[in-house]
Amino acid sequence: MRIACLSGKGGAGKTFAAVNLAAAAGEATYIDCDVEEPNGRLFLKPEKVTGTTVSCLLPDFDSEKCTGCKKCVQFCRFHALMYVREKPMVFSEVCHSCGGCSLVCPEGAITEKEKPVGVLEVGQYKDLHVVTGILNPGEASGVPVIRAALQRAQGVTVIDCPPGSACSVMESVMDADYCVLIAEPTAFGFHNFRMVYELVTLLDKKCGVLINKQDAPYEPLEEFCRSGHIPVLARIAYDPEIAALTADGKIAVEKDAGIREVFSDLLVQIRGQIGGAR
Repeated sequence: MRIACLSGKGGAGKTFAAVNLAAAAGEATYIDCDVEEPNGRLFLKPEKVTGTTVSCLLPDFDSEKCTGCKKCVQFCRFHALMYVREKPMVFSEVCHSCGGCSLVCPEGAITEKEKPVGVLEVGQYKDLHVVTGILNPGEASGVPVIRAALQRAQGVTVIDCPPGSACSVMESVMDADYCVLIAEPTAFGFHNFRMVYELVTLLDKKCGVLINKQDAPYEPLEEFCRSGHIPVLARIAYDPEIAALTADGKIAVEKDAGIREVFSDLLVQIRGQIGGAR
């Protein structure tokens, strides 16, 4: 069972939800796909951590074989290739490592070389298998690191997605069985929530909402959920004590019985909606 935790904006409580949901699950896997700023490890503090380099493949041209036919340039729909001054040029930021250019080259002038783009750290916290994707500074896309991290999914898996609704988020939720959408009950939070809800709807994912840091119901959000028949899985009130625990890097379900009950019930609801998957 794969559960993805998403939010339309940073600061809504996505990592708070993902970490506590994983801790409440007990024997499970936590995967941090927020590879530009992975901070689940600040709470889980995994031990026995091992790291492996994540690389992507980029085309490499043999100038002696290349005849300048430009078939590779014409093939690339991502516009990652250009022919300049009698030489092919690669824009690594937009290359999707599909390998198509090497397949269409009639001279066999294109091979592929590895380019390191990030690191995958794997460790253990109690019964939790902790996987953290870390993108190298300056890299344009975290998708290769996210794909490598998701290959480590096993058993009950909680995926801490990047914020927003861009390509990296779509990659994170592609194989999820259920999506928990964390929303702030404010005008700005509601606006961004609708974007991420549209994404999971387009991907035909089952989903529910966790409303976090609620002082009072925000009626536009409540009405949107009612009219769209979107289940509200839980409402967590703003609590200075919970905020202090989080700021101190503590896992709330281990320190607060009320929060533990919220996330345990969340797991029960999710299992019920996806047919009791394990």
